[in-house]
Amino acid sequence: MIRVKRVYEEPSPDDGYRVLVDRLWPRGLSREDAALDDWPKEVAPSDELRRLLHEEGDWHGFSSGYRDELDEREDVLRELLEEAGDEDLTLLYASRDTEQNNAAVLKERLEALARERPESF
Repeated sequence: MIRVKRVYEEPSPDDGYRVLVDRLWPRGLSREDAALDDWPKEVAPSDELRRLLHEEGDWHGFSSGYRDELDEREDVLRELLEEAGDEDLTLLYASRDTEQNNAAVLKERLEALARERPESF
């Protein structure tokens, strides 16, 4: 199972493999408190897209552009799924918006990859 969760929420044993999917480290959070298994910055949106979402509030432009970026990084996404193995995968993000954030877009793309080749994951 792939889920998304704010990185500021308390870690849980149910989280499984915990991955920070933001390019920047979350403010006010220690590495110990984050309890990460991985921080693959390659899966984070570009700075240009991040600004588009956070400064201009353009969700449609952001999500469309981020999907395009993720299509170019399919090998990294597959590696992430392989790293999680049989564990649940929790995508951690810092945004206050729990609906419109990069982790939600990434989750959608990872689930599509897992459906395409379930035997690989």
